[in-house]
Amino acid sequence: MVSLVGQLVLSLENGYKVWEDPSFIKWRKRDPHVTLNCHDSVEGSLKFWYERSKVDYVVANSAVWNDDAVRGALDSAAFWVKGLPFVKSLSGHWKFFLAPSPDSVPNFYDSAFLDSEWETLPVPSNWQMHGFDRPIYTNVVYPFPLDPPSVPVDNPTCCYRTYFNIPKEWKGRRILLHFEAVDSAFCAWVNGVPVGYSQDSRLPAEFEITDYCYPCDSDSKNVLAVQVFRWSDGSYLEDQDHWWLSGIHRDVLLLAKPQVFIADYFFKSNLAENFSYADIQVEVKIDNSHETSKDTVLANYIIEAALYDTGSWYNCDGYADLLSSNVANIKLNPSTASLGFHGYVLVGRIEKPRLWSAEQPNLYTLVVILKDASGNVVDCESCLVGMRQVSKAHKQLLVNGHPVIIRGVNRHEHHPRVGKTNIESCMVKDLVIMKQNNINAVRNSHYPQHPRWYELCNLFGMYMIDEANIETHGFDLSRHLKHPTSEPIWAAAMLDRVIGMVERDKNHACIICWSLGNEAGYGPNHSALAGWVRGRDFSRLVHYEGGGSRTSSTDIVCPMYMRVWDILKIAKDPTETRPLILCEYSHAMGNSNGSLHEYWEAIDSTFGLQGGFIWDWVDQGLLKDSADGIKHWAYGGDFGDIPNDLNFCLNGIMWPDRTPHPAVHEVKYLYQPIKVSLENGTLKITNAQFFETTQGLEFSWAANGDGCELGTGVLSLPLIEPQSSFDIGWKSGPWYSIWDSSFAEEFFLTISVKLLQSTHWVEAGHIISSTQVQLPAKREIIPHVIKTTDTTFLGEIIGDTIKVSRQNFWEIKLNAQTGIIESWKVEGVTVMNKGILPCFWRAPTDNDKGGDARSYLSKWKAAHIDSLLYITENCSMQNMTDSLVKIAVGFIAVPGGEKGSLAQLEKSNALFKIDMIYTIYGSGDVIVECNVKPNSSSLPPLPRVGLEFHLDKSMDKINWYGKGPFECYPDRKAAAHVGVYEQKVDDMHVPYIVPGECSGRADVRWVTFQSKDGSGIYASIYGSSLPMQMSASYYTTAELDRATHNKDLIKGDDIEVHLDHKHMGLGGDDSWSPTVHDQYLIPAVPYSFSIRLSPITQATSGHDIYKSQLQN
Repeated sequence: MVSLVGQLVLSLENGYKVWEDPSFIKWRKRDPHVTLNCHDSVEGSLKFWYERSKVDYVVANSAVWNDDAVRGALDSAAFWVKGLPFVKSLSGHWKFFLAPSPDSVPNFYDSAFLDSEWETLPVPSNWQMHGFDRPIYTNVVYPFPLDPPSVPVDNPTCCYRTYFNIPKEWKGRRILLHFEAVDSAFCAWVNGVPVGYSQDSRLPAEFEITDYCYPCDSDSKNVLAVQVFRWSDGSYLEDQDHWWLSGIHRDVLLLAKPQVFIADYFFKSNLAENFSYADIQVEVKIDNSHETSKDTVLANYIIEAALYDTGSWYNCDGYADLLSSNVANIKLNPSTASLGFHGYVLVGRIEKPRLWSAEQPNLYTLVVILKDASGNVVDCESCLVGMRQVSKAHKQLLVNGHPVIIRGVNRHEHHPRVGKTNIESCMVKDLVIMKQNNINAVRNSHYPQHPRWYELCNLFGMYMIDEANIETHGFDLSRHLKHPTSEPIWAAAMLDRVIGMVERDKNHACIICWSLGNEAGYGPNHSALAGWVRGRDFSRLVHYEGGGSRTSSTDIVCPMYMRVWDILKIAKDPTETRPLILCEYSHAMGNSNGSLHEYWEAIDSTFGLQGGFIWDWVDQGLLKDSADGIKHWAYGGDFGDIPNDLNFCLNGIMWPDRTPHPAVHEVKYLYQPIKVSLENGTLKITNAQFFETTQGLEFSWAANGDGCELGTGVLSLPLIEPQSSFDIGWKSGPWYSIWDSSFAEEFFLTISVKLLQSTHWVEAGHIISSTQVQLPAKREIIPHVIKTTDTTFLGEIIGDTIKVSRQNFWEIKLNAQTGIIESWKVEGVTVMNKGILPCFWRAPTDNDKGGDARSYLSKWKAAHIDSLLYITENCSMQNMTDSLVKIAVGFIAVPGGEKGSLAQLEKSNALFKIDMIYTIYGSGDVIVECNVKPNSSSLPPLPRVGLEFHLDKSMDKINWYGKGPFECYPDRKAAAHVGVYEQKVDDMHVPYIVPGECSGRADVRWVTFQSKDGSGIYASIYGSSLPMQMSASYYTTAELDRATHNKDLIKGDDIEVHLDHKHMGLGGDDSWSPTVHDQYLIPAVPYSFSIRLSPITQATSGHDIYKSQLQN
């Protein structure tokens, strides 16, 4: 009968396409349940978790992101079932055939089918990551015509075959075939018999195959055949912003269970009001399909559970006595079963429980035991559990009674080599980096993730929003189709996905919210989903952003990309009783995350704001071979995928190989648990944690004056309780005597906090917080001037060249017609070979491009700021003596025509008039005074206002005094400390996958560019000019604008340097509209500024030259 029904359901002969019927989502699929481990004893359960919980930061060191990841995925699949005698992984290399459509599939499921000519494919994997078919990246639009529930006739369909034997030790047991996840829909056969069909690309599908397998003692191999459809009606519910990748991308398992077995269990802990004890309840479902009634089970079996303190296992030096860690025995209590629940309820109590939180991830091991009437263990299941309470208060989400702040990030499952397939060390790497950068929460965007991910989040301490695999974003583009949430025919499929998520993941302590999906509109189906979740699990909150983030189907106001001023309005709305947590914010596309600090200034100071999740964790670039054989990160369209959304998949604060973007420093700083501020002469040190004191932390201080370190030491503080502060009068600190005796113009104090003990996620000594504050100046800051001397030099005019030099030291040649420096030599070495010109343009960032006609880039191009040519109006010698030359140069900036030619030269078309005065002293100092005047009142905000010049490529050693050491910009510099730093020009470049403006350093007071022999040039602010934005690169602005991939960049023949008086912010509230906050825009108004340039040699330093211009 099963065979007959299966052929009817899965056959193409009758024209019925099961993969295009949204009302038919599964067949013969077992009910969803927690991950089963099929232990044979309590001791085996505890030993399994003892080994499995040892994971720490060392594992992250073996994370692989290249071709070795293919082997790594197979090794991980084997590792995850190690120590489970009744679980077998079928991972490995399976026979594989890709048909162009379902009607091209051969009769491959027949046991006698010959597959020897087929290729092989590793399982788990996505077939597109192994050269079959192609990856497709889209954000909103579906990669096929929007015609639900139909999918294209050209529907790549993969046929898999593998072989297995049932171990002899499994004799007499029931065999379950468990697929952890398959994209997008599939049907399976065992020995030619259809055993099931399933949809949902991110949740398990399990089928009982006991009756279709050969006996354990048979010499015949069982044949498993699986047919996977790339597209199905389920694809309409899976329109997430990521790569469309197909196949069996998580493991396939065989589970062996006794005839009567533990099928599911739900751990619940009800904490006392003062958290002094917890009442425990465990709901257990027994599969007794071979028995006659529930009463028969109780007559023949004993159901019990026990709780073991996992935290005590690793405190001993030798072998841990795992059984002695028992802290609670949980017994059957039939009277507590709720109406309609057909399982069994166990109850118990634990005194003084160690609570779970992201700060203190205390865990217990729950073991559920099924015994026969004689007391012999028949079946055993176990998992890690945590005692914690998630609740609501007015405008607050509470964990264990405290309004924890969500310092979160969104995370897709993404690996640059194996796609959606998971690797143990790579998941650990993600968590290690998150924790090391003070991230305490993750949103599983936008689907349930690998089961091991949840275990690791439990162990490492990470709050989680678990999200259902539902997104229908592409329906927003349709004018005639309703979102599935408003269509009854989709209700069952949507509910099935939510139920499957909750039932699989319900015992994980890390999950504090269930999410109904993402960007799927809002309608009655969502109301049903929310109702089911609230009825099933009242211990967590419900989250859903769709419908405006404030519907009745969410317990949290959870907007995405809402501006700071708007979240403040909601927080202050007296009618809104829910907390606001941004489900997505600070869109990290390329050089982004500007104004992140403004969000956190609001969150840290406003009741009702409780944090958010940055979008997102990692650039979703895929490894691709270039024509030269070198691998690079590819994005949408690079595989010939149509339609595509180009590089909109590159929104991470990490590169695909988990190298952090510079913005991660800003995230770590704003998320840091110890805050330091200086106000009204008081240094306030705040412990922003909710559960941890400052015990186990060491505070230290460092003082520097004008960039030089003046003193360091350990800062002795009393214990600071959670959510408490300690104040120090800054004059009573150990640094005061240094400040008092220092002649520095600027004095900065840095307070750093490090861990004294190692944790799961980092070694002892890791800096968790570091804050720099500027102490008051000892004296009034007077504008900088140089101390002039009567040093003489040679000045002469030779044709069109003004030559000024001092014998054997320096020489400057300036074109008398253009006013541009053609050459500057120091000790005979060419330092500058082109300059100095004004500059208003930058290579557009992704955020600059966002907004179509409203974008900054569109406005810049409309105003021709991208094509300015600088025409010299005048160049005249104002003064010339033996020790001083003054040259005045006037430029107009006019729009360039095609290929850089002049479109029009009339002054009336000039966008800017720039007057520059060079004052050259005998010392070699050059003071450049620059006055910029826009000629139009209709110009848009400018990318930059500054100077550009080109240095010889040998000037590759940069020292600067300013913010650093990492890339920073006016609206993303809170984490950067003022100091003196050194880097090579090559190392300054930030290799964003799509090039654009990068490598800048903010608030630079002085900078030197030197060759390996020490010859070079010095530049600094001068007079009353503000600190500069500085960048230096072998890649010109034009080249950064031209290249579409970092790999395409071609180095120039020299170093392009920018010293900006003003530089526009990066923005990042989102990347599809102009988002730079007003205070970081540069209005097109007059500007005046000065810089000082000086020759420098090995014998001098930037610090000494800078100090020489300070007035005492």
